[in-house]
Amino acid sequence: MKYGFWMPVFGGWLRNVEDENMPTTFEYTKKVIQSAEKWGYEATLILELYLNDIKGVKKGTLEGWALSAALAADTEKIEIIQAIRPIYHNPAVTAKRAATIDHISNGRFTLNVVSGWWEEEAKQYGGDFTSHEERYDRTAEFVEILKGLWTEETFSYKGKFYEVENTHLFPKPVQKPTIKLYAGGESEKGKQVISNYCDAYVMHGGTVDEVKAKIEDMKKRREEAGKEPLETFGMAAYVICRDTEEEALAELERITAVKDMSGYAGFKDFTTKSKLEQKLQLQDYSVSNRGLRPNLVGTPEQIAKRILEYEEAGVNLLLLQSSPQLEEMERFAKEVMPKVEELRGALTK
Repeated sequence: MKYGFWMPVFGGWLRNVEDENMPTTFEYTKKVIQSAEKWGYEATLILELYLNDIKGVKKGTLEGWALSAALAADTEKIEIIQAIRPIYHNPAVTAKRAATIDHISNGRFTLNVVSGWWEEEAKQYGGDFTSHEERYDRTAEFVEILKGLWTEETFSYKGKFYEVENTHLFPKPVQKPTIKLYAGGESEKGKQVISNYCDAYVMHGGTVDEVKAKIEDMKKRREEAGKEPLETFGMAAYVICRDTEEEALAELERITAVKDMSGYAGFKDFTTKSKLEQKLQLQDYSVSNRGLRPNLVGTPEQIAKRILEYEEAGVNLLLLQSSPQLEEMERFAKEVMPKVEELRGALTK
């Protein structure tokens, strides 16, 4: 199992807790990622959001691409996964920007392709927010252009959404043949795009059975599409690790008690303009990315046992959230990671 984490670009993950002691600053994100490298984390996912989906639209959020470039220069080992939403970007310029950051990081920069779901944000920031199906059609064209520019000396493309002609991109990315592409999606259209164009599948938090079914389905789709097996199956999860189960459950109760709706501005768009496999409740939405569904809540041993269940189901990358991020990531690294290895070793004897 590889351990990664979501970079806190907008002050935390909890819609019901005003101040999580996670300042929206470059200095804080730099401290988090450099500490994470020392503690054994192998990847970070940096969101691309122009409005604050967690704390409310009038609160601050850092721009992901600028942050990724800066953090790439300030780290040595960790993979930096930058979210990219095609509705906001020119694909040729994106290919060039990504190749440049890949050189800054010496081959550690990857992309998580997201087709977009928040209509109000798109209105404010000029995104071309079309129907759900069209957004995925756009994504497919976008990825085709990225890969073409990264691999071919001269590349031309004419589609419904984009057109490039005799385009040169040098230097090519450090990674060969292309920069690694992650993507997530639960609709039929989304899964088609992932199975045909991407290298890794990332999922919202889910139960072991839910996630296992998704992984098996995606493996089958890749095989039917004549593609190589996916390298990575990642899942979002929020961690509450405490000395006792009672303490962990008390923290769970604290963070899911809805006090006001300021952090729920995107709830309607997320649940109506995305095609979700499971009905989402307000309690699920209290924490970003359905992070509570995996139930990584309890003592280090309880959490470690749960992680091994997900590993058995096929998950090989956990993208973790916690609050406050820095302190809880250190606790997880020192108490849970070793316990996972200990229990795994006991099972193999």
